[in-house]
Amino acid sequence: MNKKYEFTGETLNWLGKVLHRIRALRDFGDVKAGDAGGWIEKEENLSHEGNCWVYDEAKVYGSAIVRGSAVVGGSAVVRDSAVVRDSAVVYGSAIVRGSAVVGGSAIVEDSAVVRDSAVVRGSAVVYGSAVVRTTEDYIAIGPIG
Repeated sequence: MNKKYEFTGETLNWLGKVLHRIRALRDFGDVKAGDAGGWIEKEENLSHEGNCWVYDEAKVYGSAIVRGSAVVGGSAVVRDSAVVRDSAVVYGSAIVRGSAVVGGSAIVEDSAVVRDSAVVRGSAVVYGSAVVRTTEDYIAIGPIG
């Protein structure tokens, strides 16, 4: 496996966790070699495969993982055992935590919180001050006809 990022040496103490700023080692997606990324606690938080990336001041820590072509940006936080995968986007000041999964082409933005055992996928959009705890907290309506 060809690594796509490294730690820059810059650290951040965040709620008792030591997070590391990342830097791209090669071009992929819209990321260019040398681009600084966001903050992760350990390499297991961000896959070296696919086009996934952590941007800006976003933070990923604990047992959380970002993989596939998923992106986390802004000041978003992904923590605990949460998974952001596929082509999902988490940004703004959104939080994904617990054992929540955000996948497909779902978007979680603004101050939205996805937590506990929630699963958000497909082309769902969660925004504003929404809180999704389980799959019983939302309804998905598909094409009619």
